[in-house]
Amino acid sequence: MKPAPATVETTVHRVENNANGTVSTDSLAIEEPLEIRLGIPNGGKLDHRAISITMRTPGDDAELAAGFLFTEGIVRHPDQIKQIRHCGLTIGRKGDTIDRAAALNSNTIRVDLNDDVDVDLRRLERHFYTTSSCGVCGKTSIEALKTGAKQIEGGLMVSSDVINRLPDALRASQSVFDQTGGLHASALFSADGTLDIIREDVGRHNALDKVIGAKFLVGEMPLTDRILLVSGRASFELVQKALMAGIPILAAVGAPSSLAVELAAEFGMTLVGFVRDGRFNIYCGQERIVELGA
Repeated sequence: MKPAPATVETTVHRVENNANGTVSTDSLAIEEPLEIRLGIPNGGKLDHRAISITMRTPGDDAELAAGFLFTEGIVRHPDQIKQIRHCGLTIGRKGDTIDRAAALNSNTIRVDLNDDVDVDLRRLERHFYTTSSCGVCGKTSIEALKTGAKQIEGGLMVSSDVINRLPDALRASQSVFDQTGGLHASALFSADGTLDIIREDVGRHNALDKVIGAKFLVGEMPLTDRILLVSGRASFELVQKALMAGIPILAAVGAPSSLAVELAAEFGMTLVGFVRDGRFNIYCGQERIVELGA
C-alpha cells in the first residue's frame, strides 16, 4: 500500500535580480485537516466522538493520533487501543472489491478503545481546534494543560559536543524539507547523539506527536534515555508533550517561550534553546549537560 504523499508540485514564476521571470515548478508541503475520532466502549458497543481537528502533513496518521491521545492523557498504554484505522471507504471499486487503499488518504482517523478502558470524559469535554501553528488554541487554562505529567527522573547526562551536533544530524535526515523548505521536524537521539527516529510535519506539535506516537505504540514509554530536538522554537505545548513522554532533555533550534521555561523548570526537565553554529543556551536543568566550555 502506497503511503500518502507529503508534497505536491505547483507552477511558480521565479524572479531574480529584477530580471524577467521564468516559469518553473516548485514542491509544496501538503497541509490537510485530520479529524481524530475516539471509539469509547459503552455497553458492548462503541460511541464515536470527534475530539480534535489538526492541520497536518498526511502520513504517519496513526502515530499522530496515538501520540495526541497519549500526550493529552486520554490513553496511557498501547494495550488500551483496539484498533486505529482511517475512515471513509468511499472511492470506487476494483471489480467486486472495495478499494481499501483509498482509505489511507482519508482525512478522518478513528481510534477504537478496548472494552475495559475507562476514559475520563471530562478531558473530552475540552473540544478544541488544533491548528498547524499552535496546538494549544482553545484550551481554557494552563492548569488544564498539565495532563498528568510526572517529575522527570533518571540520570541521563550528555556532553555539550553532542548537543552541538544534533542540528546537523536532524537537517541531514529531513527528506521532505529538502523538497519544500516548509516543514517542522522532531527527532529523538541517544545520549551519544545517534539518531533514533525523526518525523516531519507542517505543524511542530504534529511532528512531535508522530514521534511520541510511534514510540508509544511499540511500548517504549517513558523515554528517559532520549534527547528530543525540535527544528523550531520550544513552546509550552512541546514541553508538555515531552514531559508526558518522560523525555529529560529538550533542545530547540529556536527560542523557548517563557511558559516553556517555567514548565520545564517545574518538572525538572533540561531545556536548551538556540542550538546552532556551535552554541546554545541552557534555560534550566544545566546539571544534565557536561563538559561545558570544553
